[in-house]
Amino acid sequence: MLNNLTMSLRLFIITFLCFTTFGFSQTKDTMVVKNLIIKDTIIDGQSQSKKVVVPVVDSLSKRTLQDHKLASEIDQKWLEELYSSSLYDTIYNGIREMKYDSIYYPELPTDTLKKRLIELNSRTPFNIEYNKSLESVIKSYLKNRKNHLERLMALSDYYFPMFERELDNYDIPLEVKYLAIVESALKPRAKSRVGATGLWQFMFATGKQFGLDVSSYVDERSDPIKSTEAASKYLASLYKIFGDWDLALAAYNSGPGNVSKAIRRSGGYKNFWNIRPNLPRETAGYLPAFLATLYIFEYREEHGFNPKKPEINYIQTDTVRVKEMISLDQVSELLDVPMEELQFLNPSYKLDIIPHIKGENYTLRLPQEKLGMFVTNEDSIYKFVRAEFAKREKPLPQFFDNDTKVRYRVRSGDYLGKIARQYGVRVSQIKQWNGLRSNNLKIGQRLIIYPRKPRSQIQTSGSKKQTSLKTPNPNLKTYRVKKGDSLWSISENFPGVSVQNLKDWNNINSSKLKIGMTLAVSKQ
Repeated sequence: MLNNLTMSLRLFIITFLCFTTFGFSQTKDTMVVKNLIIKDTIIDGQSQSKKVVVPVVDSLSKRTLQDHKLASEIDQKWLEELYSSSLYDTIYNGIREMKYDSIYYPELPTDTLKKRLIELNSRTPFNIEYNKSLESVIKSYLKNRKNHLERLMALSDYYFPMFERELDNYDIPLEVKYLAIVESALKPRAKSRVGATGLWQFMFATGKQFGLDVSSYVDERSDPIKSTEAASKYLASLYKIFGDWDLALAAYNSGPGNVSKAIRRSGGYKNFWNIRPNLPRETAGYLPAFLATLYIFEYREEHGFNPKKPEINYIQTDTVRVKEMISLDQVSELLDVPMEELQFLNPSYKLDIIPHIKGENYTLRLPQEKLGMFVTNEDSIYKFVRAEFAKREKPLPQFFDNDTKVRYRVRSGDYLGKIARQYGVRVSQIKQWNGLRSNNLKIGQRLIIYPRKPRSQIQTSGSKKQTSLKTPNPNLKTYRVKKGDSLWSISENFPGVSVQNLKDWNNINSSKLKIGMTLAVSKQ
């Protein structure tokens, strides 16, 4: 009987270890969560007893009111600045290439930093202890990224209130809001080199598992509220596993499997700083970046930060459920709201079109003063929209649900980059979906692909393509790659140029560079 008991115990341990190793080895693995159905209400699911609305005589007529031209241009530039990708590129690449050299920054003496970290540690659930690596990251941020951080502080005034509400609903420490800065630099449509998307950087499969809709029209990984709710659920499950918020954040970045491996390799230590040498490189810099951001935001006044106040506050916006398909440019024209503002408020609509799909609830976020105008003239607005869609020369792209997978047969002349462009996906995604370790393909090989393009836009191998010769632009700026260069370091030398810009302008799919190659550093 004892032998039977021993065998049963061994079987249980082996099963548990297998589950831990394989079930949690994927990057940002998640638990299956049902879709949250949004109620048909005006304000984020909350019923309103009464709303004072000033009716519009004719919502479909051309507005005659004129804005001040200079002020309008300033507002537009501000929105474009907030929505740019340069912040994301800077932070994302900074974590991957993080160095921990001693930084000369006399404005923050070590003794002062130690006292503030002790104070910060006493009021947060994170293990904030002084060490030279953390000091290096904090001083590096203060010395080299003050402008970036001030722009992020301006953005945070809009995003943090909605983050805090969702985090509080799941008993997540409110300081986790700073994690979104590390993940995406508060850029809703940020996309990593491996395809993680949105404020909280969900992978495609992960987003689907959490009920985040991804289709040709919509990517709810970019929706601030829905993605924050999904991130809260995931973080809550990770904390339940590890019982430590530092390790929960590390697991959010690299997956629970990598953290458990690091614990084993370190001899059973459970403190982040003790297992850090055994974590993936990006994860090793992940928590220091989070803690440095937390420190700087909490002591912004002491360090002389003076961020601009956002033109848009979250509490001054509201949502209404759409009843028919409508485009943001139509809303802009009818309600006299700048297109850039609508894109900022509704980042999950990839084509700037809000679809109407049976069984789905899609909402339009507007400034509060415009929402009343929309609701009052709703019937007239939809009548105009139907008529305007019917007159458009170019038909709207057909809705294409990414749940539908395509089985592609490799033909002669095919390579991963070619196939990826054909279906609007990344090479890394095709490799991930098919378990490929290299870029080598065999003729006749079958590949599973989840297209991102509508069917009408997908070119088959046999379709004819017209080619044209491009005349070189004499004003095009170029840069010759030198030893030690990376796309990120090059982008830092050219203001307004992001890593993604360099990839697009030079038709580069990876971040690998060869010494001596010439790169375009301006748009042709």
